[in-house]
Amino acid sequence: MRKKICFIVSTPYTAKAFLENHFESLSKQYEVYLVANLDDLELPNYSNQYLQEIKHIPINRKINLIEDLKSLFLLTKYLRQNKFDAITTFTPKAGLIGIVSGKLAKTKHRIHFFTGQVWHTKKGFIKKLLIFLDKLVVSLSTNILVDGRPQQEFLIQNNIITKKNSLVLGKGTISGIDLAKFSPNIQVRQELRKLLNYEESDIVFMFLGRLNKDKGIFDLVKAFDKLTDVYSNVKLLIVGPDEENIIELLSQKSKDKYHIYGLTDNPEKIMQVCDVFCLPSHREAFGLSVVEASASQKPIVCSDTYGLQDTIIDNVTGLRHVTYNSNSLYEKMKYLIDYPIERNKMGFEGRKYTEYFFSKQKVTVLWKEYYNSLLD
Repeated sequence: MRKKICFIVSTPYTAKAFLENHFESLSKQYEVYLVANLDDLELPNYSNQYLQEIKHIPINRKINLIEDLKSLFLLTKYLRQNKFDAITTFTPKAGLIGIVSGKLAKTKHRIHFFTGQVWHTKKGFIKKLLIFLDKLVVSLSTNILVDGRPQQEFLIQNNIITKKNSLVLGKGTISGIDLAKFSPNIQVRQELRKLLNYEESDIVFMFLGRLNKDKGIFDLVKAFDKLTDVYSNVKLLIVGPDEENIIELLSQKSKDKYHIYGLTDNPEKIMQVCDVFCLPSHREAFGLSVVEASASQKPIVCSDTYGLQDTIIDNVTGLRHVTYNSNSLYEKMKYLIDYPIERNKMGFEGRKYTEYFFSKQKVTVLWKEYYNSLLD
């Protein structure tokens, strides 16, 4: 009889974005299940052929004590009924409810995957509470995975985990990169730039991610406003879901030079449009979009926050700016306008860096070896 693994996430978007190659690989040896909130508006009709079942449990990302207790009860019941050999949880809320449920259901292997700390940018009581909850998750887990070494060090420094009880698979990332999918494509670049009314002489900076304050979007627009005072051919392309009505709050100064694209199902295509990829995040787990952009041969400008440390090689595949500092961000963006040869070289080096460390095939093998070591 094949052993059973259950992945637990708040939103099916997490599964679609990061886990599908693992579902396919692990399903050849194990029965694989997914628990997710299928009422999530981002991806309400998610399906996957490699899963035995996708179970709807209303795990919401925001705190709601009554709803959270209901989710805890439903998930514990489901885990007991199915007698899984291992569960793996992602994101803070799914981690808390999933690991507590796993403990109550007496699941043998309870794995939590740290992918970023909400509390990093919080203050006061809320920060202390969120840190306590992370420590609770660790204490009830049997295994801890972290999606990058800089984040592992950060968590160790904050007494959340130890070197002994945590593990980074390879160089990091949850899923790795599909190098065939994320690769330079001149034809797509030309078609989309024409569609978006960009001239070939325009220098297009791009942001891709959830639009919220923690992603540094205000810093980016402020730096971009400053660039438009110096250069007439700069553009900013903003791609991603608007979680906090950020668009309404953005500076209007250079509105005619930035384009709000919205959510995309084809990041590998829209990335072709840009000349420089920017992620000025205040906090980040592992910046997968940065690695995807590098695979697409784009130079990177990103913040020096802990989770992005391994996603680029500073001054080789991209440039790091000081977190929260729009002037530092402006200087890095300006440098890549002024030195096009360096810009192209960094894109080329980024592709090589991604091929060596972050290919989907390599990461998937590491995952399979990890589960084999636990379950066989």
